[in-house]
Amino acid sequence: MKENVVEAVRPHQSITSFYHLAHDSLAGRACQGLACFAARHDAPVRWQQAHGSTPPLFCLGQCYRGPAACGDDAPVHIGQHARHAVLVGNLATGACRDLMGYLQRGGEQALQQALATPAAVLLDLLAASGLRGRGGAGFPTARKWLAVARAKGHCKCIVANADEGDPGAFSDRLLLEDDPFRLIEAMVIAGITVGAQQGYIYLRKEYPEARAILHHALAQATQAGWLGDHVLGSVHRFHLDLVVGHGSYICGEETAMLNAIEGKRPDIRLRPPQLTEHGLHGMPTLVNNVETLCAVPWIITHGPDAYAAMGTAKSRGSKLLSLNSLFHRPGLYEVEFGITLRQIVDDLGGGLRRGQLKGVMVGGPLAGLVPPTLLDTPLDYEALQAIGCAVGHGGVIAFADDTSMAELVAEVFRFGALESCGKCTPCRLGSPALARLFSAVIRGERIHRQRWQDLISALAASSLCGHGRGLAEFAHAIERHYPEELATCFK
Repeated sequence: MKENVVEAVRPHQSITSFYHLAHDSLAGRACQGLACFAARHDAPVRWQQAHGSTPPLFCLGQCYRGPAACGDDAPVHIGQHARHAVLVGNLATGACRDLMGYLQRGGEQALQQALATPAAVLLDLLAASGLRGRGGAGFPTARKWLAVARAKGHCKCIVANADEGDPGAFSDRLLLEDDPFRLIEAMVIAGITVGAQQGYIYLRKEYPEARAILHHALAQATQAGWLGDHVLGSVHRFHLDLVVGHGSYICGEETAMLNAIEGKRPDIRLRPPQLTEHGLHGMPTLVNNVETLCAVPWIITHGPDAYAAMGTAKSRGSKLLSLNSLFHRPGLYEVEFGITLRQIVDDLGGGLRRGQLKGVMVGGPLAGLVPPTLLDTPLDYEALQAIGCAVGHGGVIAFADDTSMAELVAEVFRFGALESCGKCTPCRLGSPALARLFSAVIRGERIHRQRWQDLISALAASSLCGHGRGLAEFAHAIERHYPEELATCFK
């Protein structure tokens, strides 16, 4: 039997220093992600241990019980607030880590249907569903698949981006650990549809349990004939490998991730060429995140109309939201697009369990902060963009009034500085400079507004990728929504 697991990408010795966790064990390590920062007053000793540890650890995907530590997990509440359980069905009824159990719950039906359906029809079906990428940008999924299907090249590949690095998000971890065959089935379907014969799951090192579960699931899928030279006895060939990273937020950016898989320094690639034409090892490459792919089997078996009937006109279907530990009811929720942020905070989360709400970070630290006055904004790609925020990966971090704006800005830019790939000057030098400025504010100093504006402008205009630009967007959201408190930071 073919071994399906690449235990880790082994980069050249000269670039191992790029990664936080290349040679470090996770055992007993505490998390210093933003969700744990928001909950730091609940366990101040653990937070101090986490915040002072080197190298830094962001994020364990246990944001529902922060401040968190590796190996110290707890059950997660799973909630469904959509007409259909597209993604949480198996999670809500108990983990489905064995292939036989997955088949008993309806697994493989979509794969069998895909094998009997022309690729062009599958692409039309995906387009009709309105599914958009759930990794942050919201790009139409069918357009990306079509581009790879049309690309010239004897060899094509598919990469599942399981580097769920946004602090506050844990949806991919739960899908990988408790419903791994859904992702495998989706990737085989994608390979059949776009003409790819090789796939990779790029998993973050911070998810060791997911690594072990995927290792076992891939072996079962191979033995069952899902993977190999003849998928379920068909003419289609598809092999799938698991690649484990070494700790780097920037590897969630798709071009950096491909460089990491190739064993290179995970710098950002300039585009064009697009990855759909020239991606991994120069091959046409389809990159989707875990949640995007996991929606595909349901769409095939239930039909695109049922999926498109959920959500809003431009944001169809459902979305997974990860609510952090400051809520009365933290956990993972599947919702339809169009639900308001107020409903998420008050109805799903039950409000904050202590303090007054300062703001809600939706979609990670690069997606801005929503003030309480804008909680009636619907969860919708365009609606959140209109207020300078974003859906992102769906992490929902509530901050109470025990966090000042200066503390939050300093922490976001500290995170941004530690996770910068360093390729472009605005991000390499600007993000640590901003972290230092606001650390000074916390100590009681005031800073020059012009210095702040110059650094933010450079990040926005000259950063090579979304990391630096996203940090600038976060800063602009603070300027827009918290002008009075921000003004107290300046001379």
